[in-house]
Amino acid sequence: MSVTDAHATLVETLDAQLRDHVRRKGVDPQRDSGLVRRMAEDVVRDHDQRSLTGVVAPVTDADSVVGELVARVSGFGPLQPFLDDPAVEEIWINDPSRVFVARNGRHELTNLMLSTAQVQELVERMLKSSGRRIDISRPFVDAMLPEGHRLHVVLEGISRGFSAVNIRKFVLRATTLQGLVELGSITPAAAAYFQAAVRAGLNILVAGGTQAGKTTLLNTLAAAIPGGERVVSVEEVFELRFPHPDWVPMQTRQAGLEGTGEITLRDLVKESLRMRPSRLVVGEVRAEECMDLLLALNAGLPGMCTIHANSAREALVKMCTLPLLAGENISARFVVPTVAASVDLVVHLALDHHGRRRVQEVVAVPGRVENDVIETEPLFETVQGELRRARGTSPRRERFDRLGIDVQALLEVDR
Repeated sequence: MSVTDAHATLVETLDAQLRDHVRRKGVDPQRDSGLVRRMAEDVVRDHDQRSLTGVVAPVTDADSVVGELVARVSGFGPLQPFLDDPAVEEIWINDPSRVFVARNGRHELTNLMLSTAQVQELVERMLKSSGRRIDISRPFVDAMLPEGHRLHVVLEGISRGFSAVNIRKFVLRATTLQGLVELGSITPAAAAYFQAAVRAGLNILVAGGTQAGKTTLLNTLAAAIPGGERVVSVEEVFELRFPHPDWVPMQTRQAGLEGTGEITLRDLVKESLRMRPSRLVVGEVRAEECMDLLLALNAGLPGMCTIHANSAREALVKMCTLPLLAGENISARFVVPTVAASVDLVVHLALDHHGRRRVQEVVAVPGRVENDVIETEPLFETVQGELRRARGTSPRRERFDRLGIDVQALLEVDR
């Protein structure tokens, strides 16, 4: 027997022993991972003592075997090393023999080979911790893993050949606007303006493509909300994490087995208005909930959200299109001026050719519409790879004035 086969046989034996201990003691392996680790250490230690008699082979690297056992029983098996690796941002499985990871904005094929049964078992274990389900009647699922990572699964039959699995890791690289400055995502001048804009209660739309850093920027903007205000956030699954003393986060819910009990993002936006919010934060607008968000912002409730778009202009166009999904009685004649009056700033992010996430442009929306086109003014724009101050002026200057902030002087610092 080769060394590799011997190691695999040893781990399988110890794995069976550990699982037996976990079952007999009634331990929840995902909630009590620390206890599982101690039990794994006991199992390996007992095996080592038996190896002194020559009955079984000794364990050459006890710490490594303990880690592997904990990953198999309490974690997510062969995927756990990638989940533990801080450099890995995302993991996806196209089929059991093609497992990819993304590092620094670039993806690579790993040498990990799984079986179909392993993938199915991993998906079941991940969904068990989230309370969500996937079946033939509902072949898609979004869920949150215990560490805050986001799971998306497409069931086989919709995905050709095998179930497609995607895990977007929650990687906390920055918690404040200053942290984004240190990462090179924004300039100090832009960070100072964002800080003042949030304090002044401007409505901010964060736009960008997948993995551009929208949620991270939204978290840092939300962290700048004054502590005396009440924040209510709504999202598909819990991804927002920011420090605030008065914050109520809410997420959507799937329909039950009877087809009832579903809570949509639109339901949450409506419900949030009954909770006396000072600020409304929407993780991402994708459909008709955009209409309810616009009505809330237009009524004077400050808010911020993210949206998928390739530029600030396209983000505004999309904000004008999505509300039309809310019903046939909604017309562009109403929506376009409402967007112009409700959105104050649009911040667009993108991955550069080095895989770094950066703010590409910041535009102000002064509230004017000409020939059904919303006018904008550029506040910051990327020139030769650097974010620089542009010619535009800030909207809602009266709100800055009430706080004693000279916003024009703040913007002129970068000139």
